[in-house]
Amino acid sequence: MPKICITSTGDNLNAPVDPRFGRCAYFIIIDPQSMDFEAVSNEAVAASSGAGITAAQTISSKGVSAVITGSVGPNAFQALDAAGIAVYGGASGTVKDTVERFREGNMSTIQQPGPAHRGMGRGRGMGGGRGRGGGRGW
Repeated sequence: MPKICITSTGDNLNAPVDPRFGRCAYFIIIDPQSMDFEAVSNEAVAASSGAGITAAQTISSKGVSAVITGSVGPNAFQALDAAGIAVYGGASGTVKDTVERFREGNMSTIQQPGPAHRGMGRGRGMGGGRGRGGGRGW
C-alpha cells in the first residue's frame, strides 16, 4: 500500500490530527501497513499567503497517494488533485486512530474543497493586543 499523509499537531502517532491542511504543524507520512512513519515539519505554517499550495508541494514531493485532514482550501485542493493525490476530509482523533479508520475503509474522499483561509487573520481581533489594561492607566 502506498504512503499516506495525515495532518498533525505533533510529530508522533499519538498526536491529535490537525484539522487544517496548509497550516498544520506537521505532516505524518506513513505506510499504513507497517506503520513506519516520518514526521515532516510544515514550513508553510507561518506563511502570510500561499500556505496551502506550499504544503501541497511538500506533500507531493514525498510520494504520497492520499492526504487525510480536516479540510483543504481551494488552491491546495487543486494542487493536490493535479498531483494525483486523493484527499480525505473530516479527520479527527489521533493520527494512529485515523490510520486505523483509513485501513478499515471507514473514510471517504472529498470531491470539492472547503472555504479558503486567507493568511493568519492579522489585525482582525477585538482585543487590540496591548496586554492587560490596554495602556489606559488601569
